[in-house]
Amino acid sequence: MSDVTAIENLVKKHKALKQEIAKVIVGQNQVIDQILLSIYTGGHSLLIGVPGLAKTLMVNTIAQTLGLNFKRIQFTPDLMPSDILGSEVLDQNRNFKFIKGPIFSNIILADEINRTPPKTQAALLEAMQERAVTIAGTQHKLDLPYFVLATQNPIEQEGTYPLPEAQLDRFMFAIELKYPSVQEEIQVVKNTTSDSKAVINTLFSAEEIIAVQKLIRRIPVPDNVVEYAVKLVNKTRSNLDTAEDFVKQYIDWGAGPRASQNLVLAAKAHAAINGKFSPDIEDVKAVSLGILRHRIIKNYKAEAENISEETIIKHLW
Repeated sequence: MSDVTAIENLVKKHKALKQEIAKVIVGQNQVIDQILLSIYTGGHSLLIGVPGLAKTLMVNTIAQTLGLNFKRIQFTPDLMPSDILGSEVLDQNRNFKFIKGPIFSNIILADEINRTPPKTQAALLEAMQERAVTIAGTQHKLDLPYFVLATQNPIEQEGTYPLPEAQLDRFMFAIELKYPSVQEEIQVVKNTTSDSKAVINTLFSAEEIIAVQKLIRRIPVPDNVVEYAVKLVNKTRSNLDTAEDFVKQYIDWGAGPRASQNLVLAAKAHAAINGKFSPDIEDVKAVSLGILRHRIIKNYKAEAENISEETIIKHLW
């Protein structure tokens, strides 16, 4: 199959996938798009939203439609690395045997990731970066494709362990979930308080998702688009001599090179699902909010004047 045909098939599959997800999830189109973009490119996503916005249900539904294994880990302050990675136990013959933890799955929902101490967050970090975990000196490979979709409550910050910048940078997208509209909420209430249950069809397999990831990487990108993405990230760095006054005024630290890589990859995927065979600058802009939002560190002046990350990113376009 040629790459052109493969992209045309992906457009159809993506549309069908969204229709299947819509049987269970009402609205949240942008959120679902960004989660699917991160899956098509092999990245991880951080979902930021208050409780009750169907984050777990959304991830579970997406896992079903993609034909992938799904595990949910509820992070708590007393969770240890071995609780998620697994541990070695003695069997009846007094030999050590490795019992796999919940991290051994295709899609991991790391619920309230900021509720667990740095030690356990770091254990998840190796799995995210290396697609492997090391127990008692032995490395165990994780099944591909592998995605971590972590959730974080933006309101409750007491007794939490904020994710360090290095770990935040490992997430391709930071996706903000907002409250549904009145009409959407009416539909949600009708769906969830009745006896009917939607039947979700599986449209992908693990092998097909890996093939899509390879296809996205093969998409050619014009030099001007790569240049635009890199310059956009470069503009966020307030410590450079070339930084404009607006950036120096409101940003403490800007995004690193991983942001440039993710911008180009996500722009390729965004172009592909919209039936384009190569991304343009509009594709970079379309994915830039989700990719740069968590990589920009605002200063106290931005907080005081209520300047959001979105305002800063849009100003840099």
